[in-house]
Amino acid sequence: MPYKILMRRQAQKKLQSLPRNERVRLAEKINRLGDNPDDPALDTKQLSGVPLHRLRVGDWRIIYDRQDAVQIIAIEKIKPRGDAYK
Repeated sequence: MPYKILMRRQAQKKLQSLPRNERVRLAEKINRLGDNPDDPALDTKQLSGVPLHRLRVGDWRIIYDRQDAVQIIAIEKIKPRGDAYK
């Protein structure tokens, strides 16, 4: 059963502000993440020190919270690589 994707307002705004091709690429990865968050083809990783994960899409990082018990993935932020972990 696929996970439900929730997006914070700031992540949604960031996604909408991107050029169309980038936006489509990120949206496709987010949808694949919802279908199967354990897919090894997705470049995901647990972040150390915080209960968050990251999904790498080129130079972009999608920081998200994964709640397996209720099958929800909450997209916290979408940032360029250099700013993602601040």
